[in-house]
Amino acid sequence: MTYVDGFVLPVPTSKLALYRKFARLGKQVWMDHGALDYKECVADDLQAFVPDATGKGIKKVPSQFPKMAKAKRGETIVFSFIVFKSRAHRDSVNKKVMADARMAATDMAQMPIDMKRFGYAGFKTIVE
Repeated sequence: MTYVDGFVLPVPTSKLALYRKFARLGKQVWMDHGALDYKECVADDLQAFVPDATGKGIKKVPSQFPKMAKAKRGETIVFSFIVFKSRAHRDSVNKKVMADARMAATDMAQMPIDMKRFGYAGFKTIVE
């Protein structure tokens, strides 16, 4: 089974093009160092379907992603993930990525996101 690093973060809608520039660089660097896949996805439908009070139907409710990411007015949600062969592979790839000159040249102060609201975790795949 593969291993996945997942990210959820609020991005100012007005800075989405700048974020995409950083994301494209990230994809290139991670893929160059062996990641199996790399996706950056912007929220398109922030509605969820849940059972209604009767339990026999469904109703639409707002997604919890904006609340979890503490999104503010004028921000949208980006969901990203990077796929690896295993956790050991992830650790090896990430070590190479962090040592890559392209990453060192990235001015984190220019990132169009609030890193305090940047959610990240590693996940063991249970279904493929």
